[in-house]
Amino acid sequence: MECECPSVNASYEEIKSILSDVKTIAVLGLSPDSSKDSYRVAEYLKSVGYTIIPVYPKEETILGERVYRSLSEIPCTVDMVNIFRKADALDAIADVCILRGDVKVFWAQKGIVNNEAAEKAVRNGIRVVQNHCSMVEHRNINA
Repeated sequence: MECECPSVNASYEEIKSILSDVKTIAVLGLSPDSSKDSYRVAEYLKSVGYTIIPVYPKEETILGERVYRSLSEIPCTVDMVNIFRKADALDAIADVCILRGDVKVFWAQKGIVNNEAAEKAVRNGIRVVQNHCSMVEHRNINA
């Protein structure tokens, strides 16, 4: 299988701005397994002051936070959606972000690219980061 290269992506300066502006991050695919990347990244983001909202099909709490089954169930404002899902799920996720109307950033983690979903998000005023780890980028900026 051939990997898609991001044709839509934030610059380093935009990533810096995103990470300083957002406060609340919905983590889609946040596993309760502490050995998984999604857990380690969310744990780090929480430790540096972001409010994280786990989205996962099971569990009641992860990292001490209430778990929601879907992005559409979250009752509070979501600044950024941090995605740990397969690339083919991103189209539907972009649609939900657009419908919510409060999501400012659509962030697909390292190895996840879907340019069609990214273009749709951008057309609707949502900033896009693809194929970057939010934890790595935050650490690099704050090093």
